[in-house]
Amino acid sequence: GLWNAFLSPSLHLSAQRVLGKDAAAYLPARPLSVSQYAKLSEIMGRSPGIAPEACNCSAPDTGNMEVLLHHGTDAQRRAYLPRLLRGESRSAFLMTERNAASSDAGNVCTRLTKIVDGEDRVSYVLDGTKWWSTGAMDPRCEVVLVVCRTDYSHPSWRAYASRRGLPADPSPGDRRRRHTVVVLPRSAPGISALRPLTVFGYDDAPSGHAVIRLDGVRVLPEDLVLGEGRGMEVARGRLGPGRVHHCMRAVGMAQRAYEMMVRRSSERVVFGKEIGRHGLARKRIAEARAAVESARALTLRCANMIDEAGVPQSLDWIALIKVEVPSLCLKVVDHAVQMHGGAGVEGSGYLAKTLAGLRTLRIADGPDDVHIEVLARLEVQKSKKEKENEEEGLLRSRL
Repeated sequence: GLWNAFLSPSLHLSAQRVLGKDAAAYLPARPLSVSQYAKLSEIMGRSPGIAPEACNCSAPDTGNMEVLLHHGTDAQRRAYLPRLLRGESRSAFLMTERNAASSDAGNVCTRLTKIVDGEDRVSYVLDGTKWWSTGAMDPRCEVVLVVCRTDYSHPSWRAYASRRGLPADPSPGDRRRRHTVVVLPRSAPGISALRPLTVFGYDDAPSGHAVIRLDGVRVLPEDLVLGEGRGMEVARGRLGPGRVHHCMRAVGMAQRAYEMMVRRSSERVVFGKEIGRHGLARKRIAEARAAVESARALTLRCANMIDEAGVPQSLDWIALIKVEVPSLCLKVVDHAVQMHGGAGVEGSGYLAKTLAGLRTLRIADGPDDVHIEVLARLEVQKSKKEKENEEEGLLRSRL
């Protein structure tokens, strides 16, 4: 079936090992490529509150499961993945902080303090506050992944490192090697939800978003994902295919809004004729159709690139769709809201909530500004590389 359909072929094999004899019941018989799953994501996007969970393909669970399948130890996989893959539990990803500009992940300042006890056993203490922790309000949430900054300043660690001839700080001055991802039970002592958050008034139940306090949470070395200082690597790897999934769900939302708008244009009469016979309404319909088709084509092109070349070689396309697709889809829904008048902004309706969600997507998983910067930088690097190759080819021809 479509349960866990988000799993790529390589992850599908890892998930089979985790589930053992239950694999046939909880995994597709044949894994889907990124392009194939993208088309399914569009269909799920038409009912974003129901369809993803009905296929066990909800965010942030998909990204968290991918992290554990890619980077988790055998013990971490056994502890957390079976229930997630069976849809019996949910998860949360804790990265964003209110007091730090979290669009630059290097600013994350939740501290993971390394300490050593009297028997020379290494452990850590986690302190900080996160917000926009999606999934943390869900009563089924059993596991959290936390992005934090490794702190080597504790006297016990410094004394231990000195005795062993180890560097107290293995990466001084390298802010990108200061961050670590840890995986913990949601019920771990010291993890508490301070309050729920709403998005333009919507609580996104049952998953919800929360302000989470991490107060002296005890962390063991086996709770680290991939090891100290690898946090940025883990976080980046989680977001590549995930952005394709987000964008194709956005296309599904926009397609549904477009269909509602066209239907509305033939059902309502204003000033003696159907809305759809007025010139401005026709202009909006045409613009909306073009926007949906453009968003779909861009995202599928990106998905094809990932299938063919992999995520590292597709970063320009990933940045491109994250900038363009939410804006294109937001334009469609805005036109649909205008066509529906008061029904378009009524809070219990599909259009108002979709408008809020798509506007938020221009910030979630990195704001537009960051992806514009990334895309432009990659284009300039590509141009320089092409110029160097041309000059090298010209030199060789002269020799």
